[in-house]
Amino acid sequence: MEDEQLNPDPRVRQDTKAGQDAYSAARDVIIHHHAVEARTMQAPGPVRQLWGNIPSRNPGFTGRKKMLAAVRRRLMADGRALVQALYGISGVGKTQLAIEYAHRFAADYDIVWWVSAEQPRPIGEQFAALAEDLGCARPGADVETIRRAVLAELHGRDRWLLIFDNAEDPETLAPWLPGGRGHVLITSRVRRWAEVAAPVEVDVLARGESVAILRDRVGGLAEADAYSVAAALGDLPLGIAQAAGYMADTGTPGKEYLGLLVSRAGQILGLGRPSSYPQPLAAVTQLAFDRLRADDPAAADLAGICAFLAPEPVPADWFTTSPAWLPTCLSSAVVDAMAWRQVLVRVGAHALARVEPDGLWMHRLTQAIVRDQLSPDQAAALRTSAEAIVAASNPGDARAPSSWSRWARLLPHLLALDPATTTSLNLRSLAIDGAWYLYRRGDASASHDLADSLHQRWHELLGPDDTSTLAAARAVGVALRGMGRYDRIRRLDEDTLARYRRVQGEDHPATLIAADCLARDLHLLGEFQAARDLDQDTLARRRRVLGHDDPDTLTSAASLASDLYVLGDIQAACNMNQDTLGRRRRVLGEDHPDTLVSANSLAVDLYVLGEIQAARELIEDTLGRRRHVLGDDHPQTLTSASTLARVLRALGENQAARELDEDTLARRRRILGDDHPDTLTSASTLARVLRALGENQAARELDEDTLARRRSILGENHPDTIISIQSLALDLQALGEA
Repeated sequence: MEDEQLNPDPRVRQDTKAGQDAYSAARDVIIHHHAVEARTMQAPGPVRQLWGNIPSRNPGFTGRKKMLAAVRRRLMADGRALVQALYGISGVGKTQLAIEYAHRFAADYDIVWWVSAEQPRPIGEQFAALAEDLGCARPGADVETIRRAVLAELHGRDRWLLIFDNAEDPETLAPWLPGGRGHVLITSRVRRWAEVAAPVEVDVLARGESVAILRDRVGGLAEADAYSVAAALGDLPLGIAQAAGYMADTGTPGKEYLGLLVSRAGQILGLGRPSSYPQPLAAVTQLAFDRLRADDPAAADLAGICAFLAPEPVPADWFTTSPAWLPTCLSSAVVDAMAWRQVLVRVGAHALARVEPDGLWMHRLTQAIVRDQLSPDQAAALRTSAEAIVAASNPGDARAPSSWSRWARLLPHLLALDPATTTSLNLRSLAIDGAWYLYRRGDASASHDLADSLHQRWHELLGPDDTSTLAAARAVGVALRGMGRYDRIRRLDEDTLARYRRVQGEDHPATLIAADCLARDLHLLGEFQAARDLDQDTLARRRRVLGHDDPDTLTSAASLASDLYVLGDIQAACNMNQDTLGRRRRVLGEDHPDTLVSANSLAVDLYVLGEIQAARELIEDTLGRRRHVLGDDHPQTLTSASTLARVLRALGENQAARELDEDTLARRRRILGDDHPDTLTSASTLARVLRALGENQAARELDEDTLARRRSILGENHPDTIISIQSLALDLQALGEA
């Protein structure tokens, strides 16, 4: 509750805008009366309440309950004089938070005084007004006398709150900070307050808070549209407030506003300024960028480059390891460790980006405004630098799990550059590798989306025979295979291989990758002999061109072993898998995903050859490694789980096999979908173990469903469909329906 002396007539309604305005007006009259009354007190002593320069309370203030509570808790912790610096990027609501704190806890203070601290000189003038109200200094005294008098007066009191708004320099502000038992809040765009205050970062709103503000202020705005707008604005409070104001005032639908954010961000973010903010976001950001350009051109170039990347941390070492790709003034700075650190400090000090241990982070709205401010020539040059830096930060072989954390960090920035439109060959190649990374991580759908967008665009811009177009087509085929879309890949991969042979030649490594892809298609479509013939030819060429131990050569060997297995030559498949596993362990390591593919295949061979215990030991080891390296839900991990279930069933451990099959089927349905061929394999194997456990009706129902799906997806004559027919026949026989 606020101090009773500061509350106007309770009959004034506060639940309408008019009521709120009347309430504020009445309150201002009372505050003025108290201030005048305080000025008549010449001798020091208790002050009823001094309320100086505090901006009006924002009636639309929403959220921040936890942060306000945390600030209050720290200030009240142990009675010591505490100073807290609320810092964050422009538009995040630092000042609004301080205003709300002042009004919400006004009753707990005798003195509440607001000081605009962006420039040092006006601080003295504002302290002079406070000194006059406190009666602690003669009118007309010099600034130093006033400063000492106010600090001495406050030091002897408690129950006071000073708020220094928009301070930039801790050293400049430090002499104005009183000691004693009162409280101080500082709002600032910079974070380097640790020596004079407890830094408290003010972050963006929670998504639920953003959505609530938008829907409360924009009549008829659907929740989904509010969510999309909040996401596009990155939950920045000023951006949310401006969007709400603009949409409410103009009747702009959410989807239309989203389009304006994409096409005209600088303009749209200059409109709809809420009355509680002195400037719209575009003006604040433009001013900060102009100041940075004047203070440090290298830092401005750094901010400009970050504006073309993702609103995710940009590792600082990307710049220091690629100075040749940077604008001249920035390239000179990054080779000098001290100069580089100063560049980072200045970018952070102007609140254009946060400098964190894991890199520079720039809000998406700041990025849009900075990009909009650049001339066409500046934008082209800085975008080129951004592309070159990202391309030079290639994480390496996407097949190696050791590279995946670096890929996860790089991919958002790669996508932000829209590689489908780039003219950089290095960035195009990196984008293809990004699609392979997604596939290897087990996200075939995301891999397909990226590869397909690249392929379509490059097919239009570069032509179907361009090497980038062909590489994208190959990645599309691999992703479709991972999605189980066998019906779409054969024609695509046949066309890709024919073009590679014509453009690159029969023995080019890229041609041989395309040949391997087509062979996999043929195998999955049940054309095992054709797959074997192509795999044999590809293996021979790779051994001649690349050598016996090259990872691509070993991929062909593994593929040929798979063909031999389904064609019934189990011993030959086993021998080839043993040789390939040994080479992969030596070349790639025990835990490499390709090594584990060979281990899984060898375990299946051993199982079929009757070496059940050896198969169990190998597949249990392989499953454990895949869970550790790839995770429990990775498609390859689930392949090993399915293999282990088969081995357990062969050993008579039917209940354990059932539990593992049920878990694998549930995971595959969730991750791959009900109709994916691997999901149907799990359903088929679970039906077998149910039949072994005597649950014949449950087995029948599962087999009937699986057969219908396989007929629809794979066709009547596919080997997997035939397996389902045979399994259903056994169910019927067990049920006496011969």
